[in-house]
Amino acid sequence: MAVPEASEAGRRDAVLESALLTFARHGYRKTSMEEVARTARISRPGLYFLFASKQDLFRAAVTRALEQDLAAVEEILTDTGEPLRARLIGAFDRWAGRYVGPMSRDVPEVIEQNPDLLGPITRTAPKRFEALVVAAVGGEAATGVAQTLISASVGVKHQVETREAYLGRMTTAVDLLVP
Repeated sequence: MAVPEASEAGRRDAVLESALLTFARHGYRKTSMEEVARTARISRPGLYFLFASKQDLFRAAVTRALEQDLAAVEEILTDTGEPLRARLIGAFDRWAGRYVGPMSRDVPEVIEQNPDLLGPITRTAPKRFEALVVAAVGGEAATGVAQTLISASVGVKHQVETREAYLGRMTTAVDLLVP
């Protein structure tokens, strides 16, 4: 019985990944359940079996993506085998850097444009990210350093065209703020 459950979870994850990309490509309003089903290679009734509505699907897809990002960030920041600067750059790359560039920029935009559909995750996830950065930085100035790095990340993300440029600028920010 473990195999069918695993394949069911895998199928659900694949549907959520396809849904997130479809919402990012077309926007929430223009995305249909039919388009998501086609992209996920699942029947429309099969999609409705998994998710009762487009809003439920959207919320689940975004929540999954944010939870995965936060789990990866936590793993990166708690790996004390790496220097703090490298961990911070890795964490910011996972949280924001991978969403820089023409193809991936749409994921954060569709999230930012629909906060009322998503509920509290749009507020709690960034706060959790900040808390992870504060804990990694440590010391008296940790909150200020974390908030400044986050502000730099937001600005840099909108100023650069490539992930490499984002990482270069964030490396400079980390070097300036982290002793």
